[in-house]
Amino acid sequence: MNAGGLGSGGRQPRDEWAWPASSLLGGLSLSLRERMLTLGVRVWFPADRVLMRESEESTFVLILLDGVVKATGHTNDGREALLAVRMGGDLVGEFAGVDGRPRSATVTTCGPLVARTVTRADFLDCLRREPAIALAVNEAIVTKLRVANSRRIDFTGCDVATRLARVLHQIAMTYGEPVGAGAVIRWPLTQPELATLSGAAEPTVHKALRGLRESGAISTGYRSIRIEDMGLLNRIAFNG
Repeated sequence: MNAGGLGSGGRQPRDEWAWPASSLLGGLSLSLRERMLTLGVRVWFPADRVLMRESEESTFVLILLDGVVKATGHTNDGREALLAVRMGGDLVGEFAGVDGRPRSATVTTCGPLVARTVTRADFLDCLRREPAIALAVNEAIVTKLRVANSRRIDFTGCDVATRLARVLHQIAMTYGEPVGAGAVIRWPLTQPELATLSGAAEPTVHKALRGLRESGAISTGYRSIRIEDMGLLNRIAFNG
């Protein structure tokens, strides 16, 4: 891995990105953001690199600057389940960074990634010295838990098309790039991954995707999904 940017052939090194306001970095004041960006060392990872493994005992934290990662875990029957996606502006690994316990998920890059890797000691020292950052990190952790709980509750009794629409709506609202009446999700989200997020079999999700395309709510391209009409997707997701 390289420190300082994406290296030859990639995007040029930068010191700031347009992080979503919903992300940890995007929601901090300039001074607090600059404080966080002094932590650790900036590193680059290629696509498909495993950064953390479920159950391992590492405790470093990653501050994501640019790129996308996915968090996965294993179900009781041994299947791999996609738990969440995280993008630039987010933290990953903070659960182990806070409590020192084994990793709760495997984190893998979905493409080239720029991040800052921070030791647990430096991370905890920052939280002690900067109460406002500690509060923001706590709020980010609570938000992740609320989203996970909400997904379990909201999916009860819903058909697959509704669950898929809710998954896409949440991802687009959090990480999508606004385009006209819709948004573009510019990272590779496979049908098996959509199936695990939606709690459904892959063939059923394939059929639901086709239905969303035919409705005009979405279109799909190479390694991307475009929400053509956020209002329509919202109605499909939440109004039945």
